[in-house]
Amino acid sequence: VLRTKSIQPLTLQMKEGLSLINGCQVMTAVGLMNLYRGRQLCWLTDLAGAMSLEALRGTRSAFDPSIAAVRPHHGEAETARNLLRLLGKTSAIAESHANCEKVQDAYSLRCMPAVHGAAKNALRQSVHVLEVEANSSTDNPLVFSAENKILSCGNFHGEPVAFQLDFAGIAMSAMASISECRVEKLINPAMSDLPAFLAPRGGLNSGHMIVQVAAASLVSENKILAHPASVDSIPTSADKEDHVSMGTIAARKLGQIVDNAENIVAMELLSASQALGFLKPLEPAAGVKVALDLLRKHVPFAEEDRVFSEDLGKIRELIQSEELLKSVNLQVGELEW
Repeated sequence: VLRTKSIQPLTLQMKEGLSLINGCQVMTAVGLMNLYRGRQLCWLTDLAGAMSLEALRGTRSAFDPSIAAVRPHHGEAETARNLLRLLGKTSAIAESHANCEKVQDAYSLRCMPAVHGAAKNALRQSVHVLEVEANSSTDNPLVFSAENKILSCGNFHGEPVAFQLDFAGIAMSAMASISECRVEKLINPAMSDLPAFLAPRGGLNSGHMIVQVAAASLVSENKILAHPASVDSIPTSADKEDHVSMGTIAARKLGQIVDNAENIVAMELLSASQALGFLKPLEPAAGVKVALDLLRKHVPFAEEDRVFSEDLGKIRELIQSEELLKSVNLQVGELEW
């Protein structure tokens, strides 16, 4: 590959080999890649929540700017603004239930700013710490030539990174959990006023029943993966290296959590788009509609059961390619982070 690119191979100098495989470098690199994916998924979770709110005929009032102003967590306010940007002031669907008898929506709808926003705050803090780490010296010993000092130290310890990656894993797990809650509302006729399991013809068709079961299983798996790696340590090297961060484990399991969360959000997008199909000819808000139209090109309304894992694979491609997010941003403007 280097020859085809006309690139001279790097000849490693002193300690450069270690810098490529050392724990701090690995956990920081893997962690930042997974945090990037997690950040993208935060926006898609806002979108999925907005789609579910329209499908469940929820209210926009819980996202009023006055609410976030009296609890000024940064992520909460920006999430509320994202939801209002996606949902607009109203829609044909919203107008259809203007005088309904419901007093309040379920937590999974009206608490989206608090939960999604807290996850954004956690990831933002993690990104900040890992950016500091990526621009730091974590060698041992450290050479301070201007001061004529060579100092043995502990800058190689990964605890600052490990704590943040564990925190990010907890945040991503919780954000995916509230997404699954909304899938459960969508398939439950007592909550949605739609056909059970979103199946147009029940009986032999089980609709999205197993979609929700699969989402629930991934939420439960994330609960196990969210256990912090950084609380563990085993002495090695004749008890000289007696406390380590386990940060590389934290980075790797964060990737597993993000994988699971991506599948859960894809499931919510699938169920919400199916639910919106029952509300035709009523149209959702513009931000939701552009996402729905793109999803419909790849995943048609399900008149009967099919292999929904294939639909989910197509939705994940739209998530990972960022095509879905870009189409929404073009319609409503850049979502906030």
